[in-house]
Amino acid sequence: MKFSFRKLYNRIPSGIICLIIVFGIFAYLGSIMGTPNMLNTIMNTAHDLLLNTVFYLMAICVITGAIGRIFMEFGVVDLLEKILRPLMKPLFNLPGVASLGAVMTFLSDNPAIISLAQDKRFSSYFKKYQFISLTNFGTAFGMGLLVIVFMVGQGYYAEPFIGLFGAICGCIVSTRLMQHFVLKEFPNYLEEAACESEDTETASGIEEKKPLFQRILDSLLDGGRTGVDVGLAIIPGVLIISTLVMLLTFGPSATGGYTGAAYEGVELLPWIGGKINFIFDWLFGFKDPHLIAFPITALGAVGAALGLIPNFIQAGWIDGNAIAVFTAIGMCWSGYLSTHTAMLDSLGFRKLTSKAIIAHTVGGLVAAFTAHWVYVLYSLF
Repeated sequence: MKFSFRKLYNRIPSGIICLIIVFGIFAYLGSIMGTPNMLNTIMNTAHDLLLNTVFYLMAICVITGAIGRIFMEFGVVDLLEKILRPLMKPLFNLPGVASLGAVMTFLSDNPAIISLAQDKRFSSYFKKYQFISLTNFGTAFGMGLLVIVFMVGQGYYAEPFIGLFGAICGCIVSTRLMQHFVLKEFPNYLEEAACESEDTETASGIEEKKPLFQRILDSLLDGGRTGVDVGLAIIPGVLIISTLVMLLTFGPSATGGYTGAAYEGVELLPWIGGKINFIFDWLFGFKDPHLIAFPITALGAVGAALGLIPNFIQAGWIDGNAIAVFTAIGMCWSGYLSTHTAMLDSLGFRKLTSKAIIAHTVGGLVAAFTAHWVYVLYSLF
């Protein structure tokens, strides 16, 4: 009888597999750090991230949320949409109204594109293959304002905007590649409309116009409240993902031993990165193998990835090139592994999730590659 690993795997209860993986990770960490030190380091790292990183990110979310709401209230979003509209077809093969989705996700987060897509007046402008690619298009701009403001807050000014250019290039590749995948599997989507337009009657009566001061105050407070929600939403990602990544990234204390202090670890990721760093050096200009922790973390949550940067700066691993690349890949990926499934499910195309993930993985790599080489050209002048 021929042995089948797949059949054996299917017979093992998923709970047992889960226990093996979880205990395997903790056994590996504990064998190097010592179990008491490992547990103390996990708690101390999470606590320090909460106090010194999460609340800082939440403050940025509140400020950027207020700015975004002011922009919407006083027509800046509409103005940007009109300016960007002519670029949509030649760059992204999308109708002009898609520019509104880019602005909205840039000011907030990935799911903003879904709330727009569920509006039949908006989605009626799209062919079905274009409509599906909105998941990739919107994700590439998600939390863009937060990422750029955070990088500027670290003392870098030109580099985040180089990263923004790289993210746009990655978005072009991701969106068009997704459209290619959809048309290859469903050629009929080329001419099939996403939905029929829905006429809406204008409500009768004149809406009472608020005083200017009240409009400003309401916009600031409502936008700030949205920022608080975003700030709360990033807490699990920062505390869980960043703590795990830092355990795998940093080494022992300055004395060479483990004390249970925050930000100690086993240096597994740098060891792996050192074996293949020649690839990351050429593609992204990473001079230190520790830097691969950022793109790995950005796969799940860009907020968690941003939480790594202050410690990277303190350790002396960061330079201008890394900031440009981090901005590009952080914006373009922005936690797509954790959002693509839900976003496509809400659009009704869950079966295409794997295609979207492949396309966006390529797009993020292109974004980082572009940002690196643009930064190289920038540094020559």
